[in-house]
Amino acid sequence: MTFIMDPFMYPSIIKHGRQLDFHKFSEKVAPVVFGYPPVRSGNYPGLHEEILRSFKLLQGDNLTALTESMMGNLMLVFRQDHMNVSSGEESSWKSASMYDFCNSVMFEATFHTIYGRPASSSRHSEMGMLKENFDSFDTMFPLLVAKVPIRLLRRANASRKKLINYFLPHQMSCWSSTSQFVKRRRELFDQYGTLRAIDKAAHHFAILWASVANTVPACFWAMYYLVSHPVALEVIRQEILDMLNVSGVEFSRDKDVKLGREQLDKLIYLESAINESLRLSSASMNIRVAEEDFCLRLNGERSAAVRKGDIIVLYPQSLHMDPAIYEEPQTFRFDRYIQDGREKTDFYKDGQKLKYYRMPFGSGSTMCPGRYFAINEIKQFLCVLLIYFDIQLEEGQTRVTVDTGRAGLGILLPATNVRFRYRLRTV
Repeated sequence: MTFIMDPFMYPSIIKHGRQLDFHKFSEKVAPVVFGYPPVRSGNYPGLHEEILRSFKLLQGDNLTALTESMMGNLMLVFRQDHMNVSSGEESSWKSASMYDFCNSVMFEATFHTIYGRPASSSRHSEMGMLKENFDSFDTMFPLLVAKVPIRLLRRANASRKKLINYFLPHQMSCWSSTSQFVKRRRELFDQYGTLRAIDKAAHHFAILWASVANTVPACFWAMYYLVSHPVALEVIRQEILDMLNVSGVEFSRDKDVKLGREQLDKLIYLESAINESLRLSSASMNIRVAEEDFCLRLNGERSAAVRKGDIIVLYPQSLHMDPAIYEEPQTFRFDRYIQDGREKTDFYKDGQKLKYYRMPFGSGSTMCPGRYFAINEIKQFLCVLLIYFDIQLEEGQTRVTVDTGRAGLGILLPATNVRFRYRLRTV
């Protein structure tokens, strides 16, 4: 395994998409972790390509409907779980674990947006069980990626079975308001008679993990950094209120705010703060496997011989924390990605401009296909928080650091619990 540490070499690695393949690595890992048969085994001709095409339903025009659905589901969860104060009644402070708060809201709202709701109810009654089993499985995820057999992880094995069974086709067929993305995948799986019901369910479970396993901690860090920096919080709250005023979006304590793509795209300071929190918390590896022997040109004069089967790795956290690129890289600066009122995209090292300077979602053709939806989700979550709530850290807590136990696998978790308090604002 060869790590490429020079960010100026990243473009050379990324552009060799044909010789350096990600899918071969993921095809070895994902089926074992999530419990479905390898789709490139020859038993399901064309399925791998169709699965890749289905991800386009998370982008472009389809993102509009997803974003609108997420907004409604966020407001549903917030209304029923955190805003149940009678009109005119003085709201008192409530105390909570920040990570658990983010987890409970984002897990359920995302689940409803992607998979839909029961036909006879606005919420899945088993959501608590689902989240508990998901957390149990996710805790063991690093061991599963390291190829520890799941049968040796009894609790994770039991949790995975329960989660997969929840996505069996006969159950999912009863859900309403399902996203076009999941509808397409259901139609696709039904075209393969050799794909068992349990295999289809395992594929859907894998999408659940992909949808929330990194988004939840990303929400936590964005929220934590804003609450820890009151000036940033107030600047961004005012940006949101100004945008609502200019856009003519009405809201009140008793009226849900509706924020679509057009409104979210205007929140440049909020987006900068989210990107800054991702820079500080993301630690994913970009893994490529050589498909053939070839000469990898690194720059104008240097090249390296690569053998078939060699593993090449980019580790963007070294880029994100490089003081030659980011001044005081350990410090949260909510406006780091803004210059002259616009998004800043020019970053340099040793006087030379970088093509890749922030990479929380991977690189090249294998970048996370749901990245636009994820950013919109986080924006919506923070908008609801800042519009409707006063939020403060509880006193006596030390600065939270990252837990490096998931290094290489995405967004890192907090090393310690964080307590905060919140109350409804007078809107």
